[in-house]
Amino acid sequence: MTNLQGKVGLVLGIANQNSIAYGCARAFREAGAELAITYLSAKAEPYVRPLAEALDSPLILPCDVRDPGALEAVYDAIRDRWGRLDFVLHSIAYAPKDDLHGRVVDCSQAGFAEAMDVSVHSFVRMARLAEPLMTRGGCFLSMSYYGAEKVVGHYNLMGPVKAALEATARAMAAELGASGIRVNALSPGPLRTRAASGIDHFDALIEQAAARAPEHRLVSIDDVGAMAAFLVSDAAASVTGDTIHIDAGYHIMG
Repeated sequence: MTNLQGKVGLVLGIANQNSIAYGCARAFREAGAELAITYLSAKAEPYVRPLAEALDSPLILPCDVRDPGALEAVYDAIRDRWGRLDFVLHSIAYAPKDDLHGRVVDCSQAGFAEAMDVSVHSFVRMARLAEPLMTRGGCFLSMSYYGAEKVVGHYNLMGPVKAALEATARAMAAELGASGIRVNALSPGPLRTRAASGIDHFDALIEQAAARAPEHRLVSIDDVGAMAAFLVSDAAASVTGDTIHIDAGYHIMG
């Protein structure tokens, strides 16, 4: 079993009990880690707080990365509580509805910029704030998707955005490796999450993934959580700069 005893982590991206971030947080906690958990807004808090409390999280904090100072406040609370940080899970992404549902060539400049800021640059900001707290080394994880590598129908603008996220994770891994800080991207197969519900024809995408994957099944948030817990553990000390697929083998099929 993965051992995270004595480790402290930050989890961004839980929306409800079906969130990939929640599957990861649950795996982190079961392995012994203490967690700081954020929620997007007052509207989201009633869905997130009970889950965080069930995980014995001593820090349950608001964080909309679009709000100036929001991330900084989260890290200030972590510094005051623990004085250090061992890992961060970044599982947030956003694109304005009109830009997400239209063609990439038709997306607005403002929509493209907002999607990149929330989905990619927030990961950079999180790492910059966390680096001084990772005095013993650490690990950053971001959440990607196969649409970063190949054109997936109806994934539209999020394809280029996730490709940028994966490239950013590789660059960060190269820059932070000398400090013992690792950076990886996880690429799960399609899951029925709140975020995925915004993608057109998502039911068809789910059915195709299950039919084409070598294991002929969908993955679960627990599958993703198990991999995330391994990657932030000392057992994965030599794994960095990778995009790890958790998709029952779907990505190998032509």
